[in-house]
Amino acid sequence: KYVECIEITEKTKERLRKSNYPVADNLKRITEERTLSRPAIARRSGITPKKLSDIMNGYVLVRACEILRLAETLDIGVEELFKTEE
Repeated sequence: KYVECIEITEKTKERLRKSNYPVADNLKRITEERTLSRPAIARRSGITPKKLSDIMNGYVLVRACEILRLAETLDIGVEELFKTEE
């Protein structure tokens, strides 16, 4: 049976962004501090540039394997990607 694709609403996109903020914000901070380019991180981690961009903008849920690859690429602990300001 054919299942019609639905368009993601702005409300849904905003919920995704909020749930991904810690990882997205920490990736942005770390790459800026180290002056790393997104293409270089994508290449080293094996994540496509588009997917990395979506992760860093909070548009997609990050899979565990991607978290591990990013942490390894950036030479940080996984917990560093989940830090939140208190």
